[in-house]
Amino acid sequence: MNVLVKPGSIPPNAPSRKLFSVLDDNGQADPETDPKLELALVRRMYEAMMRNRLLDVRLMKLQRQGRIGFHVGSEGEEAAIIASAAALREQDWIFPCYREIGAALYRNFPLQSYMDNMFGNVNDLAKGRQMPDHVTARQAHFTSITAPIGTQITQAAGFAWAAKIKHQDVVTASYFGDGATSSNDFHAGMNFAGVFQLPTLFLLRNNGWAISIPSEHQSRSRTYADKGLAYGVPGVRVDGNDALAVYAITREAVQRAASGGGPTLIELCTYRAGPHSSSDDPNAYREAMDSEEAQKRDPVKRLRRHLERLQCWSEAEQLAFEERVNAEINVCVEKAEAAAPPSIASMFEEVFEHMPPHLAQQQAQCVDGPRTRKRH
Repeated sequence: MNVLVKPGSIPPNAPSRKLFSVLDDNGQADPETDPKLELALVRRMYEAMMRNRLLDVRLMKLQRQGRIGFHVGSEGEEAAIIASAAALREQDWIFPCYREIGAALYRNFPLQSYMDNMFGNVNDLAKGRQMPDHVTARQAHFTSITAPIGTQITQAAGFAWAAKIKHQDVVTASYFGDGATSSNDFHAGMNFAGVFQLPTLFLLRNNGWAISIPSEHQSRSRTYADKGLAYGVPGVRVDGNDALAVYAITREAVQRAASGGGPTLIELCTYRAGPHSSSDDPNAYREAMDSEEAQKRDPVKRLRRHLERLQCWSEAEQLAFEERVNAEINVCVEKAEAAAPPSIASMFEEVFEHMPPHLAQQQAQCVDGPRTRKRH
């Protein structure tokens, strides 16, 4: 798809402290920065964002009902995640944090496979060994989500280094939050990428909070984009609640990386509208008025207003879409909940490519061993 992206938005030697944006709060596009995307692409991004929002609402209810154990949502951050994923090319690889399931779904990862992971059933690709929301989708070029903070940053840099050595046309993108900039992996990944001019993107979601730590208490840098300067990595700040702006800057960074221009640090300024996870109560550490103010810039509503301005979306389409997505979710939940749990034998499978004799012996002993009368 040929998409017009105005070059020069990413500063070559120093970070820009100006927030790059396209849409105002009412969905009006600035003609100076508008990437002029095809309407089919804009609609697809909106539908993916809205689908993700409906999915988050349902999964939080399931957790509160005790039907799943945990959920990490992305309410308020859909544009930062999905629009950036949309700007990547098919061959590019995503190294996610733990809120980016919307990126995998955008790349056609089956919703049923995701729901199986949420229930940890026999069909779960991780065989119930991972927490809910910790998926992997190799077919979508979406690597395994892991809980430790920042580990995906060095993994993305290493993958990009391998691609460069092999002369492969691949760009990697690692997602992480503002809190992860305090991790060792952030320094190691940024430094390595800068030194070797790797084809990788550092997609920093500055959503205001690292659980209960506000972003302004995380760093003394004037902006998070400034952090790239010490590593020789250009940094740019983007309105992360503006899907068109996120797409435009990410696409430019991809083109720059693919042509040998090296890495880019993109600070996606957004807001975590919901809790950090289903285990968190944000009312304990942030003011309700802050959340209310931030929700005026809701990324889903903002992109919908833009489509409505272009007469490409209507209330009837919205209602029909929500009904269709909710029905899809209901079917996936029903199937996932009805599926059996993973077998005891599966604990020993896919640990090695070829199971060694000692592990096979342990598997047999475990399967044939005594069972408790009551299920734990």
